[in-house]
Amino acid sequence: MTQYSEPKFTFALLHPKYWSIWLAVGCLALTVNLLPYFILLRLGRGLGFIVTKIAKSRVRVVLRNLQLAFPDMADTERHNISEENIKNTGLAIIEMGIAWFWPDWRFKKHIKITNNEEILALDKAGRGALIVAVHALNLEITARAFTFFAPGYGVYRTHSNPAYNFIQHWGRTHHGNKMIDRKDVKGMLRVLKKGGRLWYLPDQDYGFEHAVFVPFFGVEEAATTSGTSVLVDASKCAVITASGFRKGNTYTLEIDHDISEQFPRRDPEGAARVMNAALEKVILRGLDQWMWLHRRYKTMPDNKNRGIRYK
Repeated sequence: MTQYSEPKFTFALLHPKYWSIWLAVGCLALTVNLLPYFILLRLGRGLGFIVTKIAKSRVRVVLRNLQLAFPDMADTERHNISEENIKNTGLAIIEMGIAWFWPDWRFKKHIKITNNEEILALDKAGRGALIVAVHALNLEITARAFTFFAPGYGVYRTHSNPAYNFIQHWGRTHHGNKMIDRKDVKGMLRVLKKGGRLWYLPDQDYGFEHAVFVPFFGVEEAATTSGTSVLVDASKCAVITASGFRKGNTYTLEIDHDISEQFPRRDPEGAARVMNAALEKVILRGLDQWMWLHRRYKTMPDNKNRGIRYK
């Protein structure tokens, strides 16, 4: 398995070919720290509005996903959710800056954490916990919120641009969380068996390999990772869904109870069914804030007709 190598700063990252990355991130850091939140909110959603006008293909993906997931939903409702979702996609850039660059005192003003007693009890008992989040557009804020009471390990995919890779890693770890390579399954199991917390996001379509096909919202055969079964069976960890969504100016991190007893053992398809049912409940809390622009239903059971649902 691949071992995760923490990116280090080198002077090579200051090469002129990376200046645009440093400039963009620097501007984001200044913007989120200098402007009040209500302006940041409008600015971010304004960026999303621009996307609706210039990136029509992404809007079509959102609408197609909603059509597949909710076939009985009225067209007007789907369009309203789609518009809000794209605006919130623009806001996600600002929220990433907030999560990475805001000081603790300012960040805490906009965070509400509920039901964290069970995670703290698991920590005291030394039992590992699979913290199952969804790809909410404000995911970076959710991860930062956990650092105030229960930091953990995030599953990390190295970015192809080394300058951005360094910045992204710094942004996600300098408040207390750690990273582990997404291919390092043995490392993930070590974290869980030692009583640690591992972030896990099984809600997207990760392709045909290592997938089972089970219901996800309105699609009966949605490609779903079989990794849940591997991690739960091998570590006997707790499984807790937890994601934050924005209401007004506040991000509420809602943490659910352990559902590990619901998972059938040595049954990847059964485990995926349980997991998807739990994920659906979480996503419905903030339907317009989930990453609908991802082609969630692109992989077919026969592994041949990829993308046909989006034409």
